[in-house]
Amino acid sequence: MALTWRAPVLVAAGLVLLLAWPGWAALWTWLALCLVLLTADLLLAPSPRALRLQRAPLPAVRLGEPRESELVVQNAGTRRVRGVLRDAWQPSAGARGERHALDLPAGERRRLTTVLVPTRRGNRSADRVTVRSLGPLGLVARQRSVPLPGRLRVLPPFTSRRHLPSRLARLRELDGRSAVLHRGQGTEFDALRDYVDGDDVRSIDWRATARRQAVVVRTWRPERDRRVLLVVDTSRTSAARLEDAGLIAVRLDAQIEAALLTAALAARAGDRVDLIAHDRRVRARVRGSTRGDLLPALVEALAPLEPSLVEADWDAVATEVRTSARQRSLVVLLTALDTSVLDSGLLTALEQLVTRHTVVLAAVDDPALQALAHGRADAEQVYAAAAAEAATAERDRTAQLLARLGVEVVHAEPEGLAPALADRYLALKAAGRL
Repeated sequence: MALTWRAPVLVAAGLVLLLAWPGWAALWTWLALCLVLLTADLLLAPSPRALRLQRAPLPAVRLGEPRESELVVQNAGTRRVRGVLRDAWQPSAGARGERHALDLPAGERRRLTTVLVPTRRGNRSADRVTVRSLGPLGLVARQRSVPLPGRLRVLPPFTSRRHLPSRLARLRELDGRSAVLHRGQGTEFDALRDYVDGDDVRSIDWRATARRQAVVVRTWRPERDRRVLLVVDTSRTSAARLEDAGLIAVRLDAQIEAALLTAALAARAGDRVDLIAHDRRVRARVRGSTRGDLLPALVEALAPLEPSLVEADWDAVATEVRTSARQRSLVVLLTALDTSVLDSGLLTALEQLVTRHTVVLAAVDDPALQALAHGRADAEQVYAAAAAEAATAERDRTAQLLARLGVEVVHAEPEGLAPALADRYLALKAAGRL
């Protein structure tokens, strides 16, 4: 049972009347009348148990996009039900308009719609459906809450896909569709053409030259069908919050964006792409997907990932990489770039990996550091700026250390990491280092 706003109004009206006609007899009479009205309204209110509820299944949606959740309500009783229905979801589902006015005659059904605009990736769940059935006077309502399972799969937003067309255009140039000559390790034969001034004499095909009676050179293109292994770090460092980064709330979100753009680009280049999400154990794995199935498989695997507040086991990561990539591959490690991560075993793992693979470490820079570094208004801001500059210098020293080790280092702010990593992939492709 729940009282509506009309009940206190009724009591207040009685108190006003008692001021005009004071006396205990009038008070007890009014209280008895209120009690009779409330009891009668409660007894005459239809039971919410007469309602049958059914939730329609929801297709997946990208983070930040709206999705309508439909709830079918049927009155299986013999009396008209008037009241309010609330379709509750967990807060991160972003339910809007979840309260619905209900006026349902006996035997009829209604379709109620709640708009969901999720604010986090993963599976967003419905809580329960609460129905308040009002009595004829509207003083009292009979209330019932029913668990009604519902799930909305929220996929990564993949906002970095806007960078894909420009990178694909550069990939087509590297692929030989423009007049570009590549030479070196890790390239494959493309075509023969006539020699022009400036061509490398080592590219001359002497057999073809003898047949044509003209000097002919071989052109090359970056190798296709190479292996790319994306390793996403889901340990405590991936839980760092990033301010003013749009839909990218934590470092893991930026890592996922960069992984998706690189995977899409590599797949279009004809490379085979696998993915591992790891902290102390494997959280997600995508392996052996075809070009058409790769992105859906990656999005589905990465959607429910959440940072784990544990230290990463880099020895286990190195073992997983050796198991998954037995031939020489491009290993892209998406993690943090700071000395604490190196001290936890990352440096040893990288020393093992660079002997067999081309390794790229991609890291997200915290935009707050740059903002703090410009503060000079008072002593507190000066100290904060000094700390930010020290953190930036430490990050740069770490990047230089890894570069001397043979690791390609890419770091950028959240919105810039994905295109920066795609550019580094294309540069390695052009140089024949994959």
